[in-house]
Amino acid sequence: MSGLSLIQRLQNRVRNAARDAVISHHKRSRAVLFSDTTLRDGEQMPGATLDPEQKLQIALALEAAGVHSLDAGFPASSEADVEAIRRMIGVVKKPVLTALCRTLPSDIDAAERALNGNPMHKRGVSLFCGTSPIHRTEKLNKSKTEILKIIAESVEYAAKTFRIIAFSPEDASRTEMNFLCECYREAIDAGATTIGFPDTVGVLTPEKAADCIKAIQDSVPNIDRALLAVHFHNDLGLAVANTLACIQEGANVVQCTVNGIGERAGNAALEEVVMALSLHPDQYQRTFRMDTTKLSPLCRLVADLTSVSISRMKPIGGDNIFATEAGIHQDGLLKNPDTYLPFRPEKVGAEGIQLVLGRHSGRNAVSHRLAQLQLSVSDGAVGQVMELIKQQPRGTVVDDRLLMTLVDGLADD
Repeated sequence: MSGLSLIQRLQNRVRNAARDAVISHHKRSRAVLFSDTTLRDGEQMPGATLDPEQKLQIALALEAAGVHSLDAGFPASSEADVEAIRRMIGVVKKPVLTALCRTLPSDIDAAERALNGNPMHKRGVSLFCGTSPIHRTEKLNKSKTEILKIIAESVEYAAKTFRIIAFSPEDASRTEMNFLCECYREAIDAGATTIGFPDTVGVLTPEKAADCIKAIQDSVPNIDRALLAVHFHNDLGLAVANTLACIQEGANVVQCTVNGIGERAGNAALEEVVMALSLHPDQYQRTFRMDTTKLSPLCRLVADLTSVSISRMKPIGGDNIFATEAGIHQDGLLKNPDTYLPFRPEKVGAEGIQLVLGRHSGRNAVSHRLAQLQLSVSDGAVGQVMELIKQQPRGTVVDDRLLMTLVDGLADD
């Protein structure tokens, strides 16, 4: 027995050394790792329920886009989540697949069954437990000491079957900082490889979010043995800004959803965080491995499958992003697209610039579209067409058919 015990200790030491080396590499690289939770937190949005096959479609699109990990579901909550995860095993190969768990052995067991068959270095669990005063007293009826014991025991239990273990104190942003850091210290000592900072009810501002990350890094003595992740909700419309503030302060992992879908006002939008990093490398000085050309198709896929439509004004994926009716803007875009665009459509895999004809359109845009339709019209006729467009009833869509009708009307005259 003593020989077996020694072997087990040596195996654990080697495994822990390998784990610590991976974590140290990620920290030194200063890379931002994107963890997507569209399939779990995003799907919790009322009306956004996905079936297992739809989840697989989105998971494959997220893999192609380059996410580091996928929050694939909550196995203990439903058999549908288990089935969805099982369909990903052996098919979605690059990202780490993780399953959400309460700090219960039964939840961890359910996650192990759902993820069974995926390589150990490509599967993990995300444990959560309420830590704020209101969660401790009103929801859990537990003391601080009891919460710390629950965290340590659940992480230790998970470590029996998982090498990748994340722990997040639910409602971290409203938890006393001293106690929050105690929770992280216990989780890391018990075997957590990632500690999460969730702003569960979306109350933080970028400045306060950054201060929290600074405090955690300064006050958790064993933080060098774990990655630091952030998860922001959008109740004040600040989820993306908060995420970027934490990236600037050194957060290693950011958890987002496509189109920002999720509980209440949603989560930080994956595509917005990616593009902010892409356009401002001088400010953030962080690398990432996301293919920006996959973003627009990804946004549309998630909108189609969840039946949660994208606002026309939504950054990155909205219909208006590369569309304009304003004559001055249209003229500038025709001369050089960069005059009125922060980035070109192809940067995010979008279809192209749309010069929408309407009351605000200018001569150059009308002339340009007529030329594309191979309609030979004099300068004077172009002006007449412009006047006819301005006379159309409010809400009229000036499509190619109407434009040709207006031109034909001039010929008849």
